[in-house]
Amino acid sequence: MKFWKLHIIIVLVFFSCENEPVNQYVSVATPAPLQIPELFEANILNPVIPIDNLQTKEGIALGKKLFFDPILSGDNTQACADCHTPENAFTDINRFSDGIDGSLGNRNSMPLFNLAWNYDEKFFWDGNTFSLEHQVFVPVSDPKEMKSSWTIVEQKLQNHLEYPDLFEAAFGTKNIDSTMVTKAIAQFERTLISSNSKFDKFLTGEATLTPEEQNGFNVFMDEARGDCFHCHGSDKNPLWTDNVFHNNGLDETFSDLGLGRVTGDPADNGKFRSPSLRNLEFTAPYMHDGRFTTLEEVINHYSDGLKNSPTIDPLMKKVAQGGVGLTTKDKADLKAFLLTLSDYDFINNPAFINQ
Repeated sequence: MKFWKLHIIIVLVFFSCENEPVNQYVSVATPAPLQIPELFEANILNPVIPIDNLQTKEGIALGKKLFFDPILSGDNTQACADCHTPENAFTDINRFSDGIDGSLGNRNSMPLFNLAWNYDEKFFWDGNTFSLEHQVFVPVSDPKEMKSSWTIVEQKLQNHLEYPDLFEAAFGTKNIDSTMVTKAIAQFERTLISSNSKFDKFLTGEATLTPEEQNGFNVFMDEARGDCFHCHGSDKNPLWTDNVFHNNGLDETFSDLGLGRVTGDPADNGKFRSPSLRNLEFTAPYMHDGRFTTLEEVINHYSDGLKNSPTIDPLMKKVAQGGVGLTTKDKADLKAFLLTLSDYDFINNPAFINQ
């Protein structure tokens, strides 16, 4: 996948009644392979790029325009970017995002970055949607979010002054359908790569950690202290998540079944995807329901606030004691380490901002 070469050539030939060509049109979309960071190349597998939706310059540009355009919503007031803001690593500072009529969901918006490395291709907190392209379908028609229909969206885009030409440049046709909309947005979202935090630079020898940050990393990796790496990876996993579903001891009983609602298996109740620890400085509030407003609250949960339940993850080995019982210093140092995963270049990248 690293060295693929894409040529998209659509030739439309129109024949007269004598079967002679009277017009010929050729549209070429420009290949734009993902720029994979060295740390990613060295430590994890290639990104997941569908063979029927390879990255192109025109597709990415179209996807970006659509991502920031409220035309996708029922009343033309809300864009994808309203719940996934670039300055917050493409999440929402509100605990629950509100839809076009003020309706609130019951989960916090997940941040959007490094999505091309979600290898099981299950998206949302509970994994209810397969593939990034299919994920894009959901919020447009969701009655608590953009509250539109794809038929209406297609009509609005088709009647727009610019979009038919942009779709033609990206996909070779002015006849717009929802599949092409989702493909374009997915192409843009796959470009949202975060890989230049202080800790990334530490790994490449471009930065040094303070004694507190180094101790925080040691706490993170120490099974006897923080024991965080089992769900969130290590310095060998630049994603900082295992992208697996866990019950991390938030509740004894569940008002939201999480993965269990999707699979129907009671053994999955209370399980949610482990989010990446990248960019925590920008993505509060935390957890699937945004219940924690600060990193201190998150750390205190794992230190002293674990709650037992039938589906508690075996990785929560000290649940009987309420958690790992960190010292005050280890808590502070762990926070200091977690903040080294903040990527300021990512949230300020002009390629990801509506300009």
